[in-house]
Amino acid sequence: MARSFDDLVAEAASVPVTGWDFSWLAGRATEQRPSWGYQRLLGSRLARAESALDVQTGGGEVLAGVAVLPSRMVATESWPPNVPKAAAILRPRGATVVADTGKPPLPFRDNAFDLVSSRHPVTVWWAEIARVLRPGGGYLSQQVGPASVFELVEYFLGEQPAEVRGKRSPEQARADAERAGLEVTDLRFEKLRTEFFDVGAVIYFLRKVIWMVPGFTVDAYLPRLLDLHRLLQDGPFVATTTRILIEARKPGG
Repeated sequence: MARSFDDLVAEAASVPVTGWDFSWLAGRATEQRPSWGYQRLLGSRLARAESALDVQTGGGEVLAGVAVLPSRMVATESWPPNVPKAAAILRPRGATVVADTGKPPLPFRDNAFDLVSSRHPVTVWWAEIARVLRPGGGYLSQQVGPASVFELVEYFLGEQPAEVRGKRSPEQARADAERAGLEVTDLRFEKLRTEFFDVGAVIYFLRKVIWMVPGFTVDAYLPRLLDLHRLLQDGPFVATTTRILIEARKPGG
């Protein structure tokens, strides 16, 4: 028997959204994964590093899933609810979790790390990444690409201007990295399929990924959510996720 709109809304509006674990969406939404396997790549790079920094680590879930961490492993996080969550799973692995502002400067000395990594950074502070990397050190990042899940964004906000849809392009990532003095060694881009099966999944997603529909609340978008609930009776809401993989190297070393 199909669940009611009120039940789905009440559940999704009350479930905790700290961390970067999306397992609550199992059976309620699906997201196609990029072919490159970011966590596997991260593990291979960390296994060769003596010191590494994971920027905007979220709840630490991705980093904690890597088999071997370097002897000096540091992670930063700026969203207060995520800091204790990341610390709880990373400190037993020997990693240090640092609460920061999410803005430059990074609280580390120049040339401090062999590797800097970041999965889905909100903003990439390229000059800071270049500064804290030692000569010969590398940067690895999976980033959200242009107009990602914009079918959902525009369902709530209406059509977005071209300059908003075009942000976070692979070409811009390359230009920004090179402007900071880094050499881009790998750059990939993929479009992937995402499906939402009930309105609760959409509410949870927008509560967790807060920059998709800024200021989202159930009350503010209740009529639109009710329309979406009715729409979902005929099948999933399909959106296109875009992802960028970029690796770069600091010259020298």
